[in-house]
Amino acid sequence: MIGLAAVVRENELVRQADRCRAMGSPFVASVLEAADRQLVRAPLTAAKVRNWPGDPAAAAVALRINGALHALARRGAPAYLSELYRREHDDFDGAVATAFTQADQFIADWIRHPTQTNEVARTAAIMSALMATPVARAMPFELLELGSSCGLNLNLDRYAYTLGSVTAGDPRSLVRIAPEWRGPPPPARLVSVTTAHGVDLQPLTVADPAHRERLLSFAWADQPARSKRLEKALQVAAQHPPQVDQGHAATWLADRLAEPQDAGCCRAVVHAMVLQYLNTEERKEIAALMATAGARASAERPLVWIGFEWTLDRRDVELRLTFWPTGVSTVLARCHPYGDWLEWLGPDAMAEEFHPGFRPE
Repeated sequence: MIGLAAVVRENELVRQADRCRAMGSPFVASVLEAADRQLVRAPLTAAKVRNWPGDPAAAAVALRINGALHALARRGAPAYLSELYRREHDDFDGAVATAFTQADQFIADWIRHPTQTNEVARTAAIMSALMATPVARAMPFELLELGSSCGLNLNLDRYAYTLGSVTAGDPRSLVRIAPEWRGPPPPARLVSVTTAHGVDLQPLTVADPAHRERLLSFAWADQPARSKRLEKALQVAAQHPPQVDQGHAATWLADRLAEPQDAGCCRAVVHAMVLQYLNTEERKEIAALMATAGARASAERPLVWIGFEWTLDRRDVELRLTFWPTGVSTVLARCHPYGDWLEWLGPDAMAEEFHPGFRPE
C-alpha cells in the first residue's frame, strides 16, 4: 500500500521519521513510518494534511500526529495502541491503523493546534547565553520570552545545570539539566532574574490537567528521561506559576519593549524553536522592534536577544546572541534540537569582541 502521506505534502511523515531516528528516537520514527503507510484509514486527518496551509515541516505536522497518537496511548484507547507504547508487541502498522480507524476525529482535532513540547533541556543553552552576555558590570535580567507554551522556561533560574565544567542555577532544584557538552564551558557567572514574563498564541496552564497531559504527550515515548524532567518542571511551576499572556508575539513584544527599563538591569528577549512558526513578515517585525529598542539601549540599560532556532536550511540549531548598545551578533553554540548536546564556540573570545575589557565574573 502506498501511503497517502507519500502522495501529499511531499512525504513529510517519512522525512520527520528520518530526523527522529537521527535524533535517537527509533520508536517515534517507526510510529511515523507506520502513520505514513496507514494514513489512508483516517480520512479527516488525511484531508487536513493534504490541504495544510503553508509549510507542513515548519508547522511540525508530523510531530502533531505523533503527539496525538501518544495522547491516545496514554489514555489507554485503543488498547492495541497502548500495548505498542508499553512494548507489549511491535505491530506498528496494526496499532496505528487501529488508532486512525477508531480515533480519526480526535487526531484531526488535535493537529489543529501547534506542538507544545516546552522542552526545559533547552534552558541550558539560554542560561549559558545569559552567563555570556557581555554587560559591563554584574546586573540582573528582566526576562521576556516569545512562544512560552506553559512558561516552564521562564523558571530557568530555578533549575540546576551542569554546563561542561561549570555549574549554574539552583543546586537544590528538582530539575537537573546536564547536556552533553562539547568545547569550552561558558563563563562561570551568576545569573539572577528579577522578572520573567512570556507570551504564546495558545498558552497552556500548569494548573489544568488537560494542559499538563498535552505537554507530556509531546514528549517522545522512547525518551523517558524527557518525560521525567518535564514532570519535575511542572512540579516547580506549580509552586512558582509562570506569567504567560495570550497574544501575538510581535504585538506583545512591542508593548513590553515600550515599558520603562530599570537602570542596572539587562532586558533579555529569548525564544526557543519559535521562529519557524512565524511568517516572514512577523519575523521581520520582531527584528525591527529589537533594532529600534537596541538603538535606545545603554550600558546602564542594555538589551540582549537570545534565540535557540533552526538555521534557514534547517540543517543546524544555533544559539545566537545579539547585544546592545554595541549591536554585535554572534552564534554562541550549535545545539541538539531538544537540548541533548551543545557545542560551545568560545565565550571568552566572544565576550572580548563584544565589550573590550569585559571579564566574566
